[in-house]
Parts: sequence; C-alpha cells; structure tokens
Amino acid sequence: MRKRFLIIVSLAGSLFAETTAPERKIDDNAIISEHDPKLRIELPASVQYVGADRWILYEIADCELHAFVEADEQKNVQRLYWIQFEGYIPSRLELHHKYDSPRHATIGGLDFYVDTWTSSQDDKSKPGSDGEHIRKLIASRGYKMPANAMCVRLVHLLDEAKRKELMIIYGEDLGPIGFSAVDLNKGGKAYDQWPTLEKGLIERAKKKIVLKN
Repeated sequence: MRKRFLIIVSLAGSLFAETTAPERKIDDNAIISEHDPKLRIELPASVQYVGADRWILYEIADCELHAFVEADEQKNVQRLYWIQFEGYIPSRLELHHKYDSPRHATIGGLDFYVDTWTSSQDDKSKPGSDGEHIRKLIASRGYKMPANAMCVRLVHLLDEAKRKELMIIYGEDLGPIGFSAVDLNKGGKAYDQWPTLEKGLIERAKKKIVLKN
C-alpha cells in the first residue's frame, strides 16, 4: 500500500512539474511565445539569459517570467530585462487587471501602459511576489543586482477582458551616473533631474525591446 501511495505521489508531482514548466522558448537573445500573445521578443545581442520561473502567483494568476541581463565579468547586473506572461486562473473569473497609468507607449504595434520608479537593494520584496521570484532567480545564478536602479514597466493587456497581460520591465544601474534612488525621489537632491532621466530610460527601453508577430 505504501509503495502504491509513493507512486501516486510521484506521478502527481511529475504532472505538476509538467503543467508548471515555462511554455515559451528561448532563441539566443529572444523569447518565442506561441500564445497570449503570439510574438517574438528580441533583445540586444549583448544580453545573457538568466533563466525562467513559473508558478501560481498568490493562488490567482498563472505567472511565467524570463530574465535576461547585461552584466560585467563579476556578474554585476548593469541592465535587467524582465519579461512576464500572466493570466488569471479560470476559477477566478471575477478578476480583471486595473492599470490606470495615463502614460502609454507603442512597441511593435502594441499599446503598453508605462510606469517608472527608482529602487535600491534595501527595498523589500513582498513574500511570494513576482519581485521576490525574480530576485531569487537572479541571485541563484550568481548575479548581483545594483545597489540603486531606475526601472520602467511596460504592460500590454491582451483584450477587453483584461485578464491576461504581457509585462516587460527594463532596469538600469544608477551607479554610472552617480545618483542613488533617494537622490532622485521626491525631495532628493537630484529630483529635478528625474524627468530627463526618466524620459531617456523609456526611450532606451523602446529601442532595445523589439516585438515581432
């Protein structure tokens, strides 16, 4: 009886691993997605693929993320490319995404909501969040995130139901320009420079990320 139980547990575990394995394929510096949405996402040739993760986010959404970085020889991350495919699970039909950013960008003919922020290595990730997942993934491969960074989030909702999204986060190390996240936040000594830096960040993201049907 015990042997049969162990076999059942093993089969169940294999089935779970199969259904939660990442579905998108990697082609050097590109991601190939066959659905939700169907497209090819190309990144600069200089990126290094870190890996993927897939799980049920907060028991409500099927989440698949892929991480690419540009890093130095010591594996210090200089630029981060975080690509995420996400959709609410069928049992939660009442859920819909509610992005309200007034800023938008068009990449590859698709409309994206745009948000930006600065971050530091002291910022805490919410337990179980996608932020925690990507930090653990990057650390597990020996990469080190910058002490301070600026990021832009681009979110495309696939249809009017607003239950599925493609999210792309592009981040850059603030070290080379000599500012910290605190410097650029409201009240910081370089806050007046943030609009210019933010604009450049968004434009670089739009140029570096290429979407093809």
